[in-house]
This record gives sequence, structure tokens and C-alpha cells, in this order.
Amino acid sequence: MKSFLIWMGLLLAVWGTLITPLFSNLDVNLWRLAGVACYFTLFFLTPLLHKNTKVLTALFCLRAVLIYITFFPAEPYQFTLTLSFAYILLIAESAEKLPFRQMIVSYFVSLTILASYLFIGQLSSDEIAFIILMIIVIFPGFVYYKLSADRYQTLSADYEDLHQEYRMVKRRIVQDEEAARQEERHLIGKEIHDSVGHKLTSLIMQLEAYRIQSGSGNDPHVNQLKTLAGESLEETRRAVKVFRQTEIGGLQGVMRLIRKLEIENFIRIQFSVHPGAFAAPLTGEQSFAIYRAVQEGLTNIMKHGHSREAQITFEAPGKSIFRFEMINPVNEYRPFTEDFGLTSMRERLEHSGGGLEAKMNDQEFILCGWVPLKGSES
Repeated sequence: MKSFLIWMGLLLAVWGTLITPLFSNLDVNLWRLAGVACYFTLFFLTPLLHKNTKVLTALFCLRAVLIYITFFPAEPYQFTLTLSFAYILLIAESAEKLPFRQMIVSYFVSLTILASYLFIGQLSSDEIAFIILMIIVIFPGFVYYKLSADRYQTLSADYEDLHQEYRMVKRRIVQDEEAARQEERHLIGKEIHDSVGHKLTSLIMQLEAYRIQSGSGNDPHVNQLKTLAGESLEETRRAVKVFRQTEIGGLQGVMRLIRKLEIENFIRIQFSVHPGAFAAPLTGEQSFAIYRAVQEGLTNIMKHGHSREAQITFEAPGKSIFRFEMINPVNEYRPFTEDFGLTSMRERLEHSGGGLEAKMNDQEFILCGWVPLKGSES
């Protein structure tokens, strides 16, 4: 649409200069104005036939002939240099919209008609020199432009194919790394379960057997050892369960989520971590709540944001709370209401003892969430 408006503006400027003298004597120049109307009729038909190159080539040739018939250099209308600019625009348009071979046909017709003015037109020596120079310069120039444009389009298409293949390879590498990492986690979890878990279970059984055989009854030392072994076994089971989780929460999960989104070119993220944030003593529930909150925030940005950019900041001010902030640029201020995603995010953080705040101004949308750290007051 933009290129069409540019061509339209140039045509109106050149053709406005050409047809203005025709209105001085409408009785004599009425048929010339009819020729101008036919020319612009064909001009508006050109975008509708851009897929049929043969018909499009015929239209360009017919437009060149129409210019010649409409402004034939005979009294009372003589040749002007503005007429040569009309042919230059026609040649440029054909270079833009026709394949190379069809473009040569249109060039040949246009330049042949333009060269005929040298023999039949009442031209001065300066006008003749200008037309000859234009024929010598314009034809090779537009041919070079067309060859360069075709080469650029070919390279652009190759680049897009390579870029798509590159993204697929990166995605496959990430998936393979994830599969290998998950398999390794499963093996480690199984090894812990088979070795440490079984040994702790055996230790508990042996302590119970020792208590029965020794007749010590409720020996506090034996009971303490059994309790310690039971707690160790329970912690081992929780560790194995964590190892077998496919989705990782917390800051590590956020980092992997950001990496995945940037690899897919879905969003550009500026990520900053203030001192002490990574060392913050978050519980598993709090870590997963933060991960889900950031994930939901990035999803909302990709779905509703005008700009695929975001700033994410993690900090632990005073080591009393863990706070994250997400900033997304906006074009204008619009009143908003919390949807299901923001409501769920708020409930999840409040369940962990924290909270959520969302606000918008004329330049950015800000999402801020926090959770209390262990040993601090919420």
C-alpha cells in the first residue's frame, strides 16, 4: 500500500504537469484527456493483475503506447521533457513489478517509443542530447537495479530459510539437552532410592530388631536413632521426587524459561539480579510460585503487549523479602482489570505469604510481586 501511494504521488506530480496545458483548449485536446483517463484506468488495473506476468507485461506496453498516442508531438501540443519523466516512471514501475525477462520487453517498447521522438518530434539540440543521454543511462541503470533486487530477494529468501533451520537446530539442541538432563536426573534419583533409601530402611529395621532383642523397651537413644533414620529416609524420598520432576521452578526455572523464549525469538528480555537475590532462602512453594508468576507475566506480554520487550528484576532488599518486577513498554494508557491469570498469580503469591501489585502509566506496564523470606515477618 505504501509503495502504491508513492507511485501515485509521483504520477500525479508528473502527469499534473503534463495535462495542465491541455485544459487551455478543451475542444481540441478532449481526446488527449480521454487518453489520460485510459492510462490511469490501466494504472489502477495493474495491482489487480500482479500474478499474471504476461497480462501485466501487455499492460505496461499498452501504457507506453498510450503515452505516445496521447502526447504525439504535433500542433497544438509539442514535446516536453516532462514527457520523458513519464516514461522513466513507467520503466521504474515495470522494474518493480515485472520479472527480469518481461521487464526487458516493457523496456524495449518504452525506449523505442521514446527514441522515435528524436526523428518525428520538433526537438531542440538540448532536448535531443537529454533524450539520448537518458536512454544510455536509464536502461543500464534499471537493468542493474533489477538484477540487484532479484539477487537481494534470493539472498533474503536463503537467509530466512537458514534462519528457520538455525532456530530448529537450536530448539532441537535445547530439547536434547533437556532430555539428557532429565534422564540423568532420573538415574541419580533411582540411584539414591536404590542405595541410600534401601540402606536407611534396613537401618530402621535393624534398630527395631535390636530394640526387641535387647529388651530395652522404649530406650530413648534407640528411639532417637530410629526417628533420625526415618527423617533421613523421608528427606531422601522428597529429594528423589524433586529429581523426577519434569518442570523446574524457582530462579533456575525462570532462567531456563527466559532462555527458551529468547531462542524462539518470541520476546527480548533484559534480566537483572541484584546482589543477594540468588542466595535468598526461598522455600520450594515460594520458588514455584515465583516461577509461575513470571511465566504468566511473560505469557501476557506475548499475547497482549504491543512491544515484545520486557525487563525482569530480582532483588532481596534487607534479606527480609524476595521481590521481582516485570516492566513492559506500552503505547498509551488503557484502564485494565485483572484477568484469571493475574488473579491466580495473586492467589498463589498470597498463599505463600506474599502479594502482587499491577499498575500502568502512559509508558509502561509494571507487575511487581513479593514473598517473605524464611525467618522474617511477612
